[in-house]
Amino acid sequence: MRASFVSTVLRTAARPSRTITAARASPAFVRFSSSHTQESFESFSERYVKFFQNAEDLFEVQRGLNNCFAHDLVPSTAVVEAALRAARRVNDYSTAVRIFEGISEKVENKQQYQAYLEELKGVREELGIKTKEELYQS
Repeated sequence: MRASFVSTVLRTAARPSRTITAARASPAFVRFSSSHTQESFESFSERYVKFFQNAEDLFEVQRGLNNCFAHDLVPSTAVVEAALRAARRVNDYSTAVRIFEGISEKVENKQQYQAYLEELKGVREELGIKTKEELYQS
C-alpha cells in the first residue's frame, strides 16, 4: 500500500504542473443564498389558473400538474377546475380522472376530499368526469 502511494506521488510530481483557473476550480452554478419570497396562496392559485387556461397540449397540462402538486399544499378548487378544463380541452380523460386521485392523496382526510368533490360537482357533470371510485362502481 505504501509503495503504491509513493509511486503515485512520484508520478504526479514528475508531470508538468498546470495552472488551474478560477473558473475551472469553482463550480459554474453556485447558489449562495435563496432569494425566493414566500408566495401567497392566492397568487399561487392565480398563477396556476392562468397556466392551465393557456396550456395548449397534454405535455403542458401534465407538467403543470406535476409542478402544482409538488408544493406542500392542496390546490384551490379554482386551480383544480382550470386543470380539469385543460385536461378535457386537450382531450385526455385519464388525466382528468388522475387530478382527483392527486387531490385524494394531498388532503388530510376523506371529508376534505368529499368537500372537493361536492364543490366541483357541477364541473364534473359538465365535463363528464368521474372519479376513480365512481369508475370502479360502474
